[in-house]
Amino acid sequence: MDYKFTSKSVEDTLELAQNIESEKFPGMIICLNGDLGSGKTVFVKGFAHALGIEDNITSPTFTIVKEYPMGETALYHMDVYRIDGAEEFGVEDYFNKDGVCIIEWAELIEDRLPEERLDINFKIVDENTRILIFKPYGTKYEELCNAVL
Repeated sequence: MDYKFTSKSVEDTLELAQNIESEKFPGMIICLNGDLGSGKTVFVKGFAHALGIEDNITSPTFTIVKEYPMGETALYHMDVYRIDGAEEFGVEDYFNKDGVCIIEWAELIEDRLPEERLDINFKIVDENTRILIFKPYGTKYEELCNAVL
């Protein structure tokens, strides 16, 4: 079952991410897809802030992975837009850690993603409005969506 959330502002997206963070669990995988400027990195900022991470969160486009071990739980923020294959940086190694992985442009490595995960697709409606479509894979992610959305 898919879930839908309409964000009418950056603040809505930040708040949604903070609410999802409140339901986090070890090994959580969140896959973000959508056009440039659709709100993927804004979502990560909200999630990271809720974890207590005070660093300036930017998209790791050229570094591929930014690790934030100092929050309540470790956060592994990935941007796979510029890679040819996940094997270049051992993406699966991050899936087996106790932290949270958030992957921007995850559809580009779909064949490498774990079966259980949460996909969020961002669609731009206008300058401020975004529609987020949630597709949970697995019971934990279904329960998360039911709790938050």
